[in-house]
Amino acid sequence: MKQYKTVLTIAGSDSGGGAGIQADLKTFAACGCYGMSVITAITAQNTQGVSDIYPVQLSTIEKQIDAVMQDIGASAVKVGMLHSSEVIELVAKKIEQYQIGNLVVDPVMVATSGDKLLQDEAIQALKETLLPLARVITPNIPEAEILLGQRLDAQTTLPEAARKLSFQKRVSVMLKAGHLSDKQLTDVFYNAEEDRRLLLKSQRTETLNTHGTGCTLSSSIASFLASGNSLEDAVRKAKDYISNAINAGKDYKIGHGHGPVHHFFNWWQE
Repeated sequence: MKQYKTVLTIAGSDSGGGAGIQADLKTFAACGCYGMSVITAITAQNTQGVSDIYPVQLSTIEKQIDAVMQDIGASAVKVGMLHSSEVIELVAKKIEQYQIGNLVVDPVMVATSGDKLLQDEAIQALKETLLPLARVITPNIPEAEILLGQRLDAQTTLPEAARKLSFQKRVSVMLKAGHLSDKQLTDVFYNAEEDRRLLLKSQRTETLNTHGTGCTLSSSIASFLASGNSLEDAVRKAKDYISNAINAGKDYKIGHGHGPVHHFFNWWQE
């Protein structure tokens, strides 16, 4: 019998469909994988912002993880929005229990709209319990600044910052440069497994449709790892995928704020 490449997302739901669980599942499908989900919180959200967050109780989160892992399993796991220290600690415990190797963590703290998605006391739990378990973490610049406790205001600061975020060369880091103002973006990937840096360049696309870019990038890395790619190949392919998805979605109009990327640009375009 044939086998699907399976990827599990543990994250929050975005009712607007552009980020969170919805973006993850679209990305898994577009990248050739079978997606599964564990919902950690329900958000009332659209292209303009987050108006409410309703947390899912811990026992239900745990039962969702167990239901998937005990029956289907996962070739890779992507973790996104975990709003409290209790949820972070639970997810870390389950990751260790099921010995997840291909773990990609997007340390979601703030939405594209600027709305806060992580409680202050949860940041320490994220740093101490979950991030060290990851194979790859994918912070943007504001998230990296919070994790490091320092400003990153120039492209030249990113390579060293990526290395510092690696938990003493145990966790690989994809540090995204999109929040800088340069016309050419240079994301920095620190490969902790081989102790080297990879610079991934792309031209900035002028667009408001950037909602869910972080979710989409981390989910595509997880997808390519689940498909058996090497770490650097997975990151290169994910960078190409998100760049194309942003470019393909730039001319669409949806909602009145930050629209989504075009996850299925390889399959259809208007």
